[in-house]
Amino acid sequence: MHARIVRGAVRSAALAAAVTGTLTWAPAATAQSAEPTPSASTAPTETPAPDAGSVAITKKDPAGDPLAGASFLLLDTAGQEAGRETTDAQGKLTFPDLAPGVYRLKETSSGSPLHDVVADQDVIVTPGATAQLTITDPFRAAQVVLKAKDDKTGKLLPGSTVNIGTGDKTLLTLTTGSKGTASGELPVSSRKTEFWVKQINAPEGYDLYKPSKTFTVGPGAPVTVTVTNSKTATTPKPDPSGTPTDKPTESPSTPEDKPSEGDSGGAKPAPTGTGTPDADSTPVPAANPGDDATPKAPAGSLAHTGADATPWILGGAGLLVAVGIGTIVAARRRAAAEPEQDDNGETS
Repeated sequence: MHARIVRGAVRSAALAAAVTGTLTWAPAATAQSAEPTPSASTAPTETPAPDAGSVAITKKDPAGDPLAGASFLLLDTAGQEAGRETTDAQGKLTFPDLAPGVYRLKETSSGSPLHDVVADQDVIVTPGATAQLTITDPFRAAQVVLKAKDDKTGKLLPGSTVNIGTGDKTLLTLTTGSKGTASGELPVSSRKTEFWVKQINAPEGYDLYKPSKTFTVGPGAPVTVTVTNSKTATTPKPDPSGTPTDKPTESPSTPEDKPSEGDSGGAKPAPTGTGTPDADSTPVPAANPGDDATPKAPAGSLAHTGADATPWILGGAGLLVAVGIGTIVAARRRAAAEPEQDDNGETS
């Protein structure tokens, strides 16, 4: 009885040992199998390749403030889209998991009505590195309209040229056309920028407007600048010969009457002139320096001394004396020839 029990136990132990050896070997054989498991073949899709790179962008405006909402497109060398991102509130974005190579970066929107987009640029992605880019969006240019006007009538004038700038820099030059206007884009560097306007060429027939004008404009805003000109004065130019254009007032003529040389009563005095006598006409002293009746020489002619009238004067005086003596003698003879009468009227 006991012998049977022992022999059954031995058989059970031998069978158990055989089964255990089979189970232990089977997993070892499975682990060494060369066939890949399905889970091992699909695992790399969740993990980035070790040599991938990335691009990080920080977006700002000219004042240094971050720009949110700016959109960018990244293209590979084949022109295929490799990524599309938009900046966050801090003006940042990232293109991750990029294969090394050269990419084309395009800004499709600045996200602001005051800012413009930048030009396209190339970005190089290197294995395991991040390309850091800081991009500054410029302010939109202001839209300027120039008008040139007549300061009296307001008529628009062609041919007016002005320079527009800020500080010591000229940023824009405009010339009005046939309609008297011109337009252009003015670069703006801040939200409110002051500019000056100076005319360098006036319209034909008008004087140059010399003072400088100033105005203030913001990004993308329209502004109209007006320059006025006055017509050039039409005064006659002076004659190069020096001859005045107006007829001069006639001056009174100087009397030139000369005393008659044959006048027995003596020469009439000539009026005194205002001119200076010639150098050759030196006055000659009169024969009788004490005679105040001696006429003075008229200006600009030879002086009359009276010496040529002396014989006539002496002859006239002698004749008067002779006539007087004859008259006296005749009167005495008549008185002697007449009879004397007394007081009664009787002749004696």
